[in-house]
This record gives sequence, C-alpha cells and structure tokens, in this order.
Amino acid sequence: MPNSPFDLKRRTLVMGILNVTPDSFSDGGQYLTVDTAVARALQLEEYGAAVIDIGGESTKPGVAPTSLTQECQRVLPVVEALKKRLTIPLSIDTSKAEVAKRALDAGASMINDVTALRGDPEMASVVAGSGAKIILMHMQGTPRDMQSAPSYTSLFSEISEFFSMQIAFATHEGITIDQILLDPGIGFGKTPTHNLMILKQLDSFHALGLPLVIGPSRKSFLGHVLDRPVGQRLMGTAAAVTIAAFHGVAMVRVHDVAEMAQVVRVAQAIRDAGVEEQTRAPTSWQDHTHTTTTAATRGTI
Repeated sequence: MPNSPFDLKRRTLVMGILNVTPDSFSDGGQYLTVDTAVARALQLEEYGAAVIDIGGESTKPGVAPTSLTQECQRVLPVVEALKKRLTIPLSIDTSKAEVAKRALDAGASMINDVTALRGDPEMASVVAGSGAKIILMHMQGTPRDMQSAPSYTSLFSEISEFFSMQIAFATHEGITIDQILLDPGIGFGKTPTHNLMILKQLDSFHALGLPLVIGPSRKSFLGHVLDRPVGQRLMGTAAAVTIAAFHGVAMVRVHDVAEMAQVVRVAQAIRDAGVEEQTRAPTSWQDHTHTTTTAATRGTI
C-alpha cells in the first residue's frame, strides 16, 4: 500500500465525515446502506473534501462497543464501492487492527485511530506494514467514560507528552515519521474550556513538528457556548474551523464540507496574505528583522 497522495504542508485539507452507524452523535442512521453512503461520499467529494473518513463504530460518550464483525459489515462494502468511484483518498476511522487491515486491502489509505495505537496491540504492525497514514488522537479515558470527569494538571504538557510517547512507540514499531498525523482530540476527555483552550493555543502543538488534524464539527463544546442543539452548530463549527485553518493545521474533520471548504479557503487566504512580500530578500537590517519576526509567528506547518 503506497503512501496516500496528501499534500499536508501547502494548505489545510477538508476531511469529510461519513458515519455508517446508527448511533453517532450527529448523523447516526443517515447512511446505513451502501447506496446512501456512496451517494453521500460522492457529494462530499463534489463539495470539496480532500479525503473521506468512514466510521463504523460510534465514539459518542457512553455508547457500547461495536463488534469486529458488525464494524466490518458496515464499512468494508462502502470502502470497496467507493474505491471504484472516488478520485480522493479514503480513511478508515477505527481502533481495531483487523478492520484497518481489511479496509486498507479494500482501498483505504489512511487510518484514524482515536486510541492512538493503544486500543489494539496489532494496530501498529498493520500501519507499519501498509505505509498508510495514521492519525494519532489524544483521548483521556475511553469513549465510554471519557466525559465523566476530565481533569488535567497541565493540559498542553500532558497532551504533548502523550504525543511524544505515542510517536516514540509508533516509530519503534516500524511506522515512519512521515506516516503520522496528530489530533489533540477535541471532545475526547475534555471540558468545554479545555476544547476552547486547545483551539486558542494550537500553535503549541506545532513544536512537535508533525501535521495536525482538528475535529470540532458540531461538538458539544459549541453547544455549550451557543446554547444550540447539534443541528444548529454550523456557525460555531465555522468559527472553530477558521481558527484551525488560520493556525495552519493540516486537516479539519467536518460534517458540513461545502460550507467548511469555503471557510478554510478564506481563513487560509487571510493567513497567507502578503507572505510573498514579507519573505522577499531584505534590503536593510530593519527589513531583515521584520521578515524574521513575521516568519517565526506565522505558525504554519
């Protein structure tokens, strides 16, 4: 399996969410048949998605685990059908090594593992042997208990230390550094304040030197701020995506691809405005100082 053709440095990509589950927090039950899932994925590609993330197990707080058989039955026919229809890469959202392996064999080229290789001892070898991209996400606890009482002594230090530990484990197991993306895990073992702080200080994670993925779409912290139900969080999602794109994340994972693709384009245009002029060769000591300061504070990948 060759590495997927993602350009993770030049622009922020939009990952379209395709949940083929009955119980996901936002779109559960909408795409349960292969036909409806394929139609939705084709629509997301048309809207501007650069990758489709297919999930067969809900990670909504408190939801019971899905069996290996059930998850495979949900996702594999969709992956197989879409591989023949899409021109963009497919990602499989799973923490089970066997699901990941079968999905990669069927045509996926990325794994989105919310457990960051901790959920299944065979996952690292599957990733290493495939050459696929892997998203390592931070989560305090498990989907069943992560929101019971999330607490941190030092939010950014603890997340960064977790990433450093999992990166070291991944590379020890044969996964190359250029396969890895990092997701701070908005909504996974965090309070609304924790989630807002992560978005506010995304630049802190750029020090790890790897592409960042952010998934704020329709999540409960937006409902907390706006006092709006899941179906009315489009503008809140847009605000979070604007911040993420402005801070140079590699990818945003969203449900509302058409709208967020526009948001990303504008946020990125603002972020990059005048960069050419700012990076021209300086003509004086003062110009050199200004250029260096600007480049150091951009926070792009």
